Amino acid sequence: MNEPPFESAPEVTMTDSTVPMPASEPEPEPEPIQATGQAQAPESTMTESTMEPESVTMGSEPEPQLTESERLHLRIRQNAHDTEAWQQLIAEVEESGNLENIRATYDALLKEYPNTPSAQIRYISHFLNNQRTFSEAEGLFKRFLKVTSPSVNMYRYYLTYIRRINTGTDAQSRETIRKSYEFAINSIGSDKDSGDIWSDYIAFLNSGENSTTWEEQQKMDMVRKAYQRAVQTPLDNIEKLWSDYEAFEVKLNRITAKKFMSELSPAYMQARSVGRDLTKHVAGLYPAEAPLTTNSKLELSLPTVPSFSISERQLVGKWKAYLKWEESNPLVIEEKDKKDLHSRIQLVYRKALVRMRFYPEIWFMAYNWMNSIGKHDEALTLLKSGLEANSSSFLLNFAYSEALEIKKDYVQVHTTYTDFLQVQKGPLEQLQERIEQEKEKGKHQADEIDEISTDPDLLNSSESLLSVLNSDFEDRKKEYALTYIMYMRFARRAEGVKASRTLFGKARRDKYASWEVYEAGALMEYHTTQDKEVATRIFEAGMAQHADEKEFVLRYLTFLISVNDENNARALFERVIQTFTAEESRPIWERWARYEHQYGDLEASQKIDQRMAELYPNDPPIKRFAQRHIYLGLDAIASRDIGARVRKENSSRGDTLSSITSSNDRSSSSNSLLKRQSSPEHEKRRGEHGGQKRQRNLSPSRERERERWDGASRRRSPGPPPEKERSFRRQEKERDEEKTVVLPQALSWFIGQLPAPSNFDGPVFRTEDLINLFKNAVIPSTTRPRSPPAPPPPRTGGRPPPDYSPYQGPNVNTRRRY
Repeated sequence: MNEPPFESAPEVTMTDSTVPMPASEPEPEPEPIQATGQAQAPESTMTESTMEPESVTMGSEPEPQLTESERLHLRIRQNAHDTEAWQQLIAEVEESGNLENIRATYDALLKEYPNTPSAQIRYISHFLNNQRTFSEAEGLFKRFLKVTSPSVNMYRYYLTYIRRINTGTDAQSRETIRKSYEFAINSIGSDKDSGDIWSDYIAFLNSGENSTTWEEQQKMDMVRKAYQRAVQTPLDNIEKLWSDYEAFEVKLNRITAKKFMSELSPAYMQARSVGRDLTKHVAGLYPAEAPLTTNSKLELSLPTVPSFSISERQLVGKWKAYLKWEESNPLVIEEKDKKDLHSRIQLVYRKALVRMRFYPEIWFMAYNWMNSIGKHDEALTLLKSGLEANSSSFLLNFAYSEALEIKKDYVQVHTTYTDFLQVQKGPLEQLQERIEQEKEKGKHQADEIDEISTDPDLLNSSESLLSVLNSDFEDRKKEYALTYIMYMRFARRAEGVKASRTLFGKARRDKYASWEVYEAGALMEYHTTQDKEVATRIFEAGMAQHADEKEFVLRYLTFLISVNDENNARALFERVIQTFTAEESRPIWERWARYEHQYGDLEASQKIDQRMAELYPNDPPIKRFAQRHIYLGLDAIASRDIGARVRKENSSRGDTLSSITSSNDRSSSSNSLLKRQSSPEHEKRRGEHGGQKRQRNLSPSRERERERWDGASRRRSPGPPPEKERSFRRQEKERDEEKTVVLPQALSWFIGQLPAPSNFDGPVFRTEDLINLFKNAVIPSTTRPRSPPAPPPPRTGGRPPPDYSPYQGPNVNTRRRY
């Protein structure tokens, strides 16, 4: 069969001519969203001015209430990602049956959620039930399939539409349908849920009538090729396709059937195995796309903006694991078929980006993969689409800016950074306004509490909320400054120091930029031009606005020390140290003290320690002294003289057995598992009071060993009476029990990992049940009668017994073997 005229859509976009459809009118432009039915109102009624009551005059009518449709439109204007409002609005316009409102609403929805399959399918379904609207359905198909849709149901709808408008049996109609199937197979055929499309395609090929033997042979070749492609793809019905293909080949020729099946069997087994793994991967990611029944309505599924909860993070992890698995080529597709592998992975990423639209890291993964296969333009287009969905994403904005910088498109980089700063400024302004409102609210509540004796919990909650808002505001200011710093870096790299200075001047005039821009500007100036005077002036300019920021002061002091500007560093320290409290200024004190300890004289070092001792009287003197003798974290005083190292080692070993078990357990453990080796003194005492048993004559070596510990005189002394001996042994045992048993480090760690009895929530077995279980157990080795030991082989003639060990080669063992 000739190559199909439709590629498997490895590219991000496809031209209109790729979709095999009859010619139609141009696709209509999306219309602005508007209300439905009675809810349809002039534009002026939807503005904020109409929401405010006009000046009250005699005889004025009350303001009309908003309709349900107007209320939903207002919610969507306030939050374009309000999925609940969108679903309610779609349900309302579909119930009205007004095609104009349906068209306008779906166009607005798909502008916010492009390439959402459920919305596209429901949109098209309104124009497939009436032959007069087929042309509009055709325009929608062209619009949605221009960028390959990741939905199997979309292609099912498309094929249904194609077969409905090509009902003839002539060659032209069949060729149009065949091309449409080829287009669908190349676009979505690697999806596991597309098995029914493959089956329908093969059935369509088999249904063709042929008038010549050559045409019959062509049909058989096309069917065989379709089967062979299908059984190498992990489809949900791959086993059914394999059995059908085997029957098809056997029907044609049993001999060639065996050849074809044996050649394809490894690829089929691999695809079937991968299909099982694939099902496990996607089970928790998205539901299977089963064919829709007649008159059934697909549920509208819209991606939601994440709150980064635990469940959402787990979902992201599952998607990332699945995408990495697909990239690893589990089907072991050969290098010559790399295009098929890329098409498959690209389809998987399309699915991920539709469902995880508001997760920047998924977009970044797709961008990285697209770059890795050499499609840099498509990767850049992908990043741009990701920014449309996540305009406030630092990850995507920085990645897009770097990609443009590599392409030397500096104008677009400036535009990207400028737009990103504007995006960040909006929430900052809203936060600042809300903080002012909360402050005013807190003042009123404080006045009310002063006037009326009420519960102060309301004021505490307001202060807590204000603290949270202030913290968020400060974090966003630092992130805003970070964007400026990245912008300045780009300008220096691309256009030189002068451009970065211009941006720094713009940043320092921005009231939302935090002190970090001053430090970044100063250090950039110093490391680029080696001019510490300019850098110092920038730090001083920052001090004019951020002198109350202890971190900025510390960074300024560290810079002056690093450039060996001792005079300015000392002046800065003495100037700012009085403006902070003792606890706030501790890092500054410690930094300056470290400088004095390392590079000052002893008198200055002792003087700074004396000042710190007055400011921090609770600090022990040894701490101040030890800090004068530390270098690069090496504190020998703490580790060797105070025992910090020993305490650290002991804490890492875990608890001893005495902290885990009771004294009775220790006694039994010491007697059974932890038998201590007898000390020489203990053996000596046992020798002195040697018991009732008669001692055997010792060998000379044993005698010498005994004399080593006991001595000759004590060896010959008589033992004590039996009663005294028993009392002595009892006292020895009690002393042994009182001694702490220290386990080896590995065993201590293992026992420390065991849960306490009160915290153990696993299965608990009764002792009686376990004893009965062992009593009733039938162990083959114990029930089998023992065979008597074999008698030793007779040894006659002085010959050695037979040697049945493995042969070791000549001259290894000279004994004869039997």
